[in-house]
Amino acid sequence: MLSLLVLISGGGSNLRALLEACRSADYPAHVIAVGADTDAPGLAHAEEFGVPTFTVIPSAFGSRAAWGEELLEQIERWNPDLVVCAGFMRILPPGVVADLTPRLINTHPALLPAFPGAHAVRDALAAGAEVTGVTVHVIDEGVDTGPVIVQREVAVRPGDTEHALHERIKTVERELLVQAVLDIATGHVDLEETAAR
Repeated sequence: MLSLLVLISGGGSNLRALLEACRSADYPAHVIAVGADTDAPGLAHAEEFGVPTFTVIPSAFGSRAAWGEELLEQIERWNPDLVVCAGFMRILPPGVVADLTPRLINTHPALLPAFPGAHAVRDALAAGAEVTGVTVHVIDEGVDTGPVIVQREVAVRPGDTEHALHERIKTVERELLVQAVLDIATGHVDLEETAAR
């Protein structure tokens, strides 16, 4: 059984998808804790499912490195098999990445390496892309540059707004994340091999 620690910053729709998947007896993973960098509304999903939570707010620390040290300490207290950044909107400090990778994955609303960064959906529309999508990848020290685990395309429709496109992407993102965690748990994806590519 793969133990998951999930990091969020917002509403937690990806977290909820994982929590619901983990309720199934034949899903070989479970969420043991949820962390956030703010008083994220998505923490309510964890509370609903009886999963412990913690919050490490960057503004409470004198430096990004100090925040990262406390975040890592909180994560390591749970000794998870896998850390999932699911809508976690902060770049992790190098020390955190070095300690956790390749057992550290992220979802991104684009087909990386296209459209990295915080405004991927807006950037895809601005570029006139006809296809974008979702990537689940191992986190490295770059911004959305880590080795790709799996991707799935989402078509851009004529007249799409950023909101409409992002909502369609999020539906695919939830499915893809649940599948990626399943593939890691069952050994169909080897994170050490993925990271070595």
